[in-house]
Amino acid sequence: MSLSDEHLPEEEVVAGGPELLPEEEPGATAPAPPHGRSGHSTALAEEADPREVLARERDEYLMALQRTQADFENYRKRVTRLQEEQSARASGQLVEKLLPVLDTLDLAEAHLNESLEVSEDGKALRAARAMLTDILDKAGLERVDQAGVPFDPSVHDAVAHTEADEGQESAVVEDVMRAGYRWKGQVLRPAMVRVRG
Repeated sequence: MSLSDEHLPEEEVVAGGPELLPEEEPGATAPAPPHGRSGHSTALAEEADPREVLARERDEYLMALQRTQADFENYRKRVTRLQEEQSARASGQLVEKLLPVLDTLDLAEAHLNESLEVSEDGKALRAARAMLTDILDKAGLERVDQAGVPFDPSVHDAVAHTEADEGQESAVVEDVMRAGYRWKGQVLRPAMVRVRG
């Protein structure tokens, strides 16, 4: 052992390893990279932003609510339309059952018109017929009993024919034997007619 070794402080011999840098001290964290250097870490930070997550969830719930509202509105309109159609069909069936009553009242009216003197019973019958037809007219019943109009197979049922007049181009309703009826635009019963032409 040399003299120079004898006089060396023991401390320096023991602690002769490399010095620790302040960043490398135990428990120290590495400094964050300057802003903009790592796009990946920025994207992760943005994805984890709770405000954006909540905003996205809010938009999803809002769209789901709007879809539900639209579906419900369509359902409500469809149910309303079906109810109206069913009501019109049921009322049309009821009115169709009343048509023989109207026919009987028409025959009574024609008989009363032929009489020279109308009794009190006849006047009451006439008034009842007028009330019934007025109520049904306001509800949507339309009477088809015009003579002299062009023949229309959708509302006229031709049961008799006469020869056409000279120069007549199309068939014309000459006489109505039994009135026809339309209920809210749909034919309940075609008019029974005699056609000229």
